[in-house]
Amino acid sequence: MTNEEIRGLNVSELKEKILSEREALRKIKFAHRISAIENPMKIKETRKLIARLQTVLTQSEGKK
Repeated sequence: MTNEEIRGLNVSELKEKILSEREALRKIKFAHRISAIENPMKIKETRKLIARLQTVLTQSEGKK
């Protein structure tokens, strides 16, 4: 997801996306513990996406 797409989301969509990405991260980490996943960089990318989503959410809530 690009920064422009993230900034286009409203607060409820941001919260929903954060929850879904956290669940995806949990599943990826679990799969990686059992056996090595094909692309371990996916863990890092997902963590960074969650951080970007939370940053935009904080900025959006601060404007109100």
